[in-house]
Amino acid sequence: MQHRFTKILATIGPATSAPDTLRLIHDVGVNAFRLNFSHGAHEDHAKVVKRIRQISEDKGSPICIVADMQGPKLRVGPFKGGSTELRYGSTVTLKLGDSEGGDDVIMVPHPELFAALEPGHVLKFDDGKLQVTVEKNLGKSIKAKVNVPGKLSNRKGLNVIGAVLPMSAMTEKDREDMAFALDQGVDYIALSFVQSPQDVIDAREIIGDRAKIIVKIEKPSAVERLDEILELTDAAMVARGDLGVELPLEQVPVVQRRIIKKARSLGKPVIVATHMLESMIDSPTPTRAEASDVATAVYLGTDAVMLSAETAVGRHPATAVAIMDRIIRAAETDPEFWNFFRNRRLASDATSEDAISHSVRGIAEIMKCKAVFGYTASGSTVQRISRERPPCQIVGLTPDQATANRMAMTWGVHPLKTMDPSNFDEMLLHIQHLAKDYVGLETGDKIMISAGIPFGRPGSTDTLKVATVD
Repeated sequence: MQHRFTKILATIGPATSAPDTLRLIHDVGVNAFRLNFSHGAHEDHAKVVKRIRQISEDKGSPICIVADMQGPKLRVGPFKGGSTELRYGSTVTLKLGDSEGGDDVIMVPHPELFAALEPGHVLKFDDGKLQVTVEKNLGKSIKAKVNVPGKLSNRKGLNVIGAVLPMSAMTEKDREDMAFALDQGVDYIALSFVQSPQDVIDAREIIGDRAKIIVKIEKPSAVERLDEILELTDAAMVARGDLGVELPLEQVPVVQRRIIKKARSLGKPVIVATHMLESMIDSPTPTRAEASDVATAVYLGTDAVMLSAETAVGRHPATAVAIMDRIIRAAETDPEFWNFFRNRRLASDATSEDAISHSVRGIAEIMKCKAVFGYTASGSTVQRISRERPPCQIVGLTPDQATANRMAMTWGVHPLKTMDPSNFDEMLLHIQHLAKDYVGLETGDKIMISAGIPFGRPGSTDTLKVATVD
């Protein structure tokens, strides 16, 4: 069992989709895999899902699979000759349509923009490299002044600053991809470019209980309604790519900290993503700043850190995972890591589940317990234990494979699919076996057991027992 608390989510692409490579990066430290539906055919994603499930079965280790939807990514149209030059101070015209632009004309195939943009709104192109400010909206054309010049090429991305667009976070492509991903049995669906709580509600109607939802926070409008959105979702992702384009760069660390704090207070997994070890797409080692960035997310209490292009198309995917693993372990062995959680207590609900979860942390500190074993049907009890960040291993025991898979991305949790015991004595014998053979504990080690009696009934956690490994 890996003695690491913060999890690693790795994006799968051409560099890692082969069976042997998938198995290698899992062995090196990956707990969850991300399928990016912005790229790749359905049949390719299906093959990867099958390979991951086979690795999980062979290793006896639950693995979480995240299907990341493309969302309504805005792009400009094509240009005569493939690009156009935006000159500082010049006026350009944005026109509705998908024909070729050029000569200070940019075609935009998104009517929603023309319905929402007003003078003063800012448009950024190509991940923020170029920028214009809207001066006049004429209905089907917009006049804008170039603030940041440069070459704009075919189909480059477009970000709108200062406006909420009248569009859903799900496109028709997303609906098709979502239906396919659900048929493949993925564990989480990640929603891109969420703007409002309604986007989560709409997705929930389609997904139902077939998977959990991750909201990617990458729009200022989502940041403004963060609390409402996080209340409705199952997990969150700090998607720093587009977030860093649409917000001032200096605000991204502030927002990252806020998202982690709020998600953790709700007991919902949170992922920090984008540019974590970006230089390792080509280089065999990261920059010192990147190492510090990963460690900062770990110190703040994120559940998982994500690798994107580093493992999808990078030259050193397994090395990137191994180095991220080393950075996490170094931070988690720092006494200050645990002091952060000890000094920042969370508000608890008046439930037996939260009373037990809160007690787990105190008992672990006082009695130096090595592990807590939590029986759970839905994963809720174990997530509430995890939110307290106890200084001991958390073993999530569940008879449900989907629950076990999802727990693989929750901080500190080592999931295990196992049948519920029929009585208390059977439970104690089972835990004694697991403590030595699965967790690697020794005779005399203190442990805790969290369960609901009668066993197998969701929401019935009412028992916490302290025991000694025989």
